Amino acid sequence: MTTAPVATTRVQVPTHSVYQTRVADYWNAEKNPVNLELGQIDDLYHHHYGIGAADRSVLDETDPELRRERITGELHRLEHAQAELLAAHLGPLDPTDRVFDAGCGRGGGSIVANLRYGCHADGVTISAKQCDFANEMARKRGVGEKVRYHHRNMLDTGFTSGAYAASWNNESTMYVELELLFAEHARLLRRGGRYVTVTGCYNDTYGRASREVSQINAHYICDIHPRSEYFRAMARNRLVPVHVQDLTAETIPYWELRKEADHLVTGIEDAFLDAYKNGSFQYLLIVADRV
Repeated sequence: MTTAPVATTRVQVPTHSVYQTRVADYWNAEKNPVNLELGQIDDLYHHHYGIGAADRSVLDETDPELRRERITGELHRLEHAQAELLAAHLGPLDPTDRVFDAGCGRGGGSIVANLRYGCHADGVTISAKQCDFANEMARKRGVGEKVRYHHRNMLDTGFTSGAYAASWNNESTMYVELELLFAEHARLLRRGGRYVTVTGCYNDTYGRASREVSQINAHYICDIHPRSEYFRAMARNRLVPVHVQDLTAETIPYWELRKEADHLVTGIEDAFLDAYKNGSFQYLLIVADRV
């Protein structure tokens, strides 16, 4: 029998720094079409990027409204493929298991895990607005009893130690110190539990963070970590990598398509593409077991 976490879904988020307050403010105010329009297709809101070969024929559509619709749908398909890849590495799980979604955004990842495994999911976000939105989506889908979102800090959740069979971060590690983050994951996971992250990191062999990486940091108010720090911090917190996959080449088609989506561009697309192509930035999947 698994141990349930603290039952409440909304508590006052501990404010550890002015920076974390800025991050919360950013996401409370965020209304980016690249997040909202894609999620409106099927009520799965993914706050991350996509992988896989893109169907570029959507760009050939001559009807403006249909072109917009087809591009939006294709970008959402690629983002959903990324979420499914991450979820596939969480298992094997069963409907009695609990999983923890750290930095859950508007909640798409927890729903994907629940749909795949039937498991209980607890998502945590520092944004009260995201928390309310995600809980409403879970209720709308009829899974609110199993999928819950909490307004908390992923570094200090207050959940029960050892209560989770699996946990993950999907493009949210760059907002926190890895040492503190992995310590919390190790505390929450049962022995033998699985941790997964998909993240952008800068390539140590290139040198220090490149100009493009610095532009990405400024755009998202984040601090992208070097690749090596992930493995050092995991080792210090009883998380042993069992699978590492470089997704850099697989995410480039997503960014190339998004760059041509006039209604969704944010101005950061060239920085991502240049950083991926010059080797200074990598997109990794890391899977680790808690020992």
